[in-house]
Amino acid sequence: MGESSHSNTLAGWREWIQMPEIGVPWIKAKLDTGAQTSAIHAFNIEPFDRDGAEWVRFHIHPWQRTNDDDVIVELPVQDRRRVRSSSGHVDERFVVEMPLVLVGRAVNVEVTLTNRDEMGFRMLIGRQALRHGFHVASDRSFIGGRAPKHTRRRNRGVAL
Repeated sequence: MGESSHSNTLAGWREWIQMPEIGVPWIKAKLDTGAQTSAIHAFNIEPFDRDGAEWVRFHIHPWQRTNDDDVIVELPVQDRRRVRSSSGHVDERFVVEMPLVLVGRAVNVEVTLTNRDEMGFRMLIGRQALRHGFHVASDRSFIGGRAPKHTRRRNRGVAL
């Protein structure tokens, strides 16, 4: 996880990413070099035991302006960390490892589970994930392409 790739993949400050292995075909993410760890908007977070290991079940709403298309995810807990939010609040969060596709590249990243309901983006990609060889162009967006039109409309809360 901690190793960096030698790739030089350029990414914009916001990108459409994919997480097909956990049932999230598209989610718009903010790439934030000021954040150490990646975070995803999660709710109904429930830890449970599976074969002697700690797992967590949580729900994701992938769209920014609607609670439609609820996705339920179960993953092993990698860690629990105290994280300071951008507002200065410190809380303990579950950390899971998630596979995702960013600008066409598949990577596994550590993600903390938190309530991002009030934030503009349901997912934040931090420096630990970007160390996989991504360079962020602060003046560009969607270098990896845009989600399909119907997905972008869903994300804006426009019914199909």
